[in-house]
Amino acid sequence: MSANLPASNERYGDMTYWRGRAVFQVGPLLETWSFFPIGPCRESEDDASFDWFKTYSDLAPYVRELIPDKDARILMLGCGNSTLSQDMYDDGYKNIVNTDYSRIVIEQMRTRHETARPDMEWVEMDVRDLKFPDESFDVAIDKGTMDAMMTAKGDVWDPPEQVVKDCTAEVSEVLRTLKAGGTFIYLTFGQPHFRRRFLMHSNTTLQIKELGEAFHYYLYVVKKTSSG
Repeated sequence: MSANLPASNERYGDMTYWRGRAVFQVGPLLETWSFFPIGPCRESEDDASFDWFKTYSDLAPYVRELIPDKDARILMLGCGNSTLSQDMYDDGYKNIVNTDYSRIVIEQMRTRHETARPDMEWVEMDVRDLKFPDESFDVAIDKGTMDAMMTAKGDVWDPPEQVVKDCTAEVSEVLRTLKAGGTFIYLTFGQPHFRRRFLMHSNTTLQIKELGEAFHYYLYVVKKTSSG
C-alpha cells in the first residue's frame, strides 16, 4: 500500500490529509491499487497524479455523449491532482474551471499545466461554498469528491448529520451555479440507495448509468430543468 494513503477511511474527509498528499514527494515509476470505501483507485507516481476509478479512455465515450459541446463551460469539483481535466482539455474541452480546497494542490496544478494548457483555470474553493455567480456553468463534474465527505464513521443507511449537511451543501451549490438545462455528472462506486437522496430536487431529473465489469460503478446524470 502506498505510504501516503491514510491510516483510516475517515481521513479522506479531512482537509489536512489532502494538503499533506499535495506535498508528498513521489519516487520512481510505480502504479499501485488501493481501496477507498467506494472502490479501487489508481496512483501513478511517475507524474504525481492520482485518480479514483478508471482512466479517461474508459470514460471518454460517456463524456462525449453527455457534453457534446466542446465549448461548454465546465466546473471540476475537487480536482485534486487527477488527470481528468488535462485529458478532457486534450480531447477538445478547453473551457474548464478546476476547484479544490487545497491551495497547495491548486498552485501545483496551475504550474504544471500553465504552458501546455493555458486556458484552464485553477481556483482554491470549497465545493460546499462556491463563489461563482448563479447559472455560470453548463456542466459540473464530481469524480469522487462527494464520496470523500461520506467517509465519516456511522450507519451508511442513516448518515451522520455532518455528512448529510456537507453533501446537501455541495449539490445545492452545484445546482445554483448551473445554467437551466445544465448537467451535473457524478461518478462514484456509491449505489443509488445511498446517493439518490442527495441528487433528487424539484427542478432536476436524474439518470443513472451502471458502468464497469469487475467493479461496478455508477454515473449519475442530473439535469437542471429550470432556474431556481
